[in-house]
Amino acid sequence: MTVRDILGEARLQRPTVSFELFPPRTVETQNALWSTVNELATASPDFVSVTYGANGSTRTSSRSVVRRLITETKLLPVAHLTCVEATRDEVTAVIDEFLDEGVRDFLALRGDPPAGVTDWQPQPDGLRYASELVTHLRDVADRRGIAPDQISIGVAAFPALHAAPGGKQQGLDVLATKQAAGADFALTQVFFDPENYLALVDDARDAGITIPIVPGVVPLTTPRRAHRLAELTKVPLPQHLVSSLERADGEAAQYRAGVAAARELALEILEGGAPGLHVYTFNKHAAALDLLASLGLHRQNGTRSTELNPTGHDQHGPTTHHDE
Repeated sequence: MTVRDILGEARLQRPTVSFELFPPRTVETQNALWSTVNELATASPDFVSVTYGANGSTRTSSRSVVRRLITETKLLPVAHLTCVEATRDEVTAVIDEFLDEGVRDFLALRGDPPAGVTDWQPQPDGLRYASELVTHLRDVADRRGIAPDQISIGVAAFPALHAAPGGKQQGLDVLATKQAAGADFALTQVFFDPENYLALVDDARDAGITIPIVPGVVPLTTPRRAHRLAELTKVPLPQHLVSSLERADGEAAQYRAGVAAARELALEILEGGAPGLHVYTFNKHAAALDLLASLGLHRQNGTRSTELNPTGHDQHGPTTHHDE
């Protein structure tokens, strides 16, 4: 069963639950990641996505994480793919590697251009847009004899851009092109205003975009992590969130405030018809699981509490990982 199938079934039953992970860079973070995976598995997520560096910088470690998810867990992995700074042959090789591992679910992203580059151009035979990557992925699978309904491809959507001046029509046009290329669903980038997501979905439906649009939610449990995320994503933080984190007296209070803010956002978008929640975890489990428990979406253990002492949950500090 692919993510497309899961989203189709869940539409009439219950919200989906999924998590995003990023590949570890050291032995220490590798061990921490798999401890996190074991904890996240208790929520019986529908799928888990694994990021992939924009220039292939995490190609080996991404593939290793995906392979281990397939062979050692019951979790369904979604492999990220990017095409920035890669030739067509290099992209094909990565797709072949994942298909050889048994991966059938992908998230197709253009990726971020190198830092400081203002006039990025693809490799002479490279791919410029995520929609081209979707088409190429389907072509590669077809050449290997894999039926179209055996492959599921997700793409990115951008609620914050949809609310920005001049961003609405551009975002809709891009998302429509991705759907036409063969995308089956979309996962959103970070946003903090529920109206940004709800307006995006409403306008997308009016524009003939029918694929499920799953909102991405991140519990921000420290001011430092919140500001770092805003720096990476260029999505402004709402003042009420910043104030609640900065006013909180100590780590435990900050943790509770962050989970509560994420819960409030999640409730509004779920009540507005969101098909599920994709939780950005920072490779930490506690806040993600407490968020789900507070919403009644932790399927095997609904007794977790945001009163938990967060000491140790953020001991490595906020991640600096970012993917388009």
